[in-house]
Amino acid sequence: MVVILLAVFIGFLAAFVGSLVGLGGGIVFVPTMLFLHEYVPVFSWATPQTIVGISLVTMIFTGMSSTLAYLKMKRVDVKTGLIFLIGSIPGSIFGSWLNTKFNVEQFSLYFGLLMVVIFFLMMIDRNKLKRNKDIKVTKQTRTFEVDGEVHHYNVPFIPAFLLAMIVGMLSGLFGIGGGTISVPAMILLFGIPVQVAIGTSMFIIFFISIVSASTHIALGHIAWAYVAFFVIGSYIGGTVGAKTSARFKGKTLEWFLRIVILIAAIRLMFESIS
Repeated sequence: MVVILLAVFIGFLAAFVGSLVGLGGGIVFVPTMLFLHEYVPVFSWATPQTIVGISLVTMIFTGMSSTLAYLKMKRVDVKTGLIFLIGSIPGSIFGSWLNTKFNVEQFSLYFGLLMVVIFFLMMIDRNKLKRNKDIKVTKQTRTFEVDGEVHHYNVPFIPAFLLAMIVGMLSGLFGIGGGTISVPAMILLFGIPVQVAIGTSMFIIFFISIVSASTHIALGHIAWAYVAFFVIGSYIGGTVGAKTSARFKGKTLEWFLRIVILIAAIRLMFESIS
C-alpha cells in the first residue's frame, strides 16, 4: 500500500510541476526515484533503466493531458512542434539505447551534471529574452496571440532540427522529456513567447515519450506492476498543472525548483564518486 500511495503521489507531483513550467516531469521523477531506490527497501527494483522507462511511460500521459489543455487555450505551435519531432524521434531512440550502458553510479553522475546545466538554463530570464528578441518579419514568420498580445517569431528548420536531436537523445537517455532544454532554447533562439514555448514543449514531450517509452519497452525496462499507479498520478497532475499555469506564472515554483535541482545535482554527483 505504501508503494502504491507513493507512486501516485510522485506521479502527480512530477507531472504537476513539469506541466506548469513545461519540463515534462522527469526532472522531478528521476532524482526522486533514485533517492527511493537507495534509501527505501521496497523500491530496490528501481534501477536507472527501470526508472527512465517508467518516467517515459508516465510522461506520455502527462504530455497528453497537458497538450489537450494547452490546445484549448491555443498555446501550442503545432508547426514548430512537428519540426522538433522530426529531429527528436531518432535522437530519442539513440538515447534509449545509450541508457543501457550505464550503471547506477555512472547514471547518477551524468544526471547530476545535466541537472547543473539545467539549473543555469532555468536562471535565464525568459521574459527578458522575449522582450529583447529582434524579429525580422518574413513570409515564414509565425504569429501568435497570447493574452491579447500579438507575437511574431521565426523558426528556421535546420537549427530547430539539430536542437531537437539533442532534446530527443536526452529524453531517451535520462527520461526527462527534454522540456528543460527546449523551453529556454525556443525563447532564446527563436523568440517564441513563454506561454507558447511551454505549451509546444508539452506537445513535443507527448510524442517523444511515446517513441522513447516504446524503445524502453522493447528493451524490457518497464516494471509493469507499478506503472499504472504512476500513470494515474501523472495524468491528474498534468491536467491540474496546465490549468493552473493559466492563472499562475510559476515564478515562486520555478525558484523552488531551481534550488531543489541544484541540491539534488550536488547530492547525486557526490554520492556517485564517494
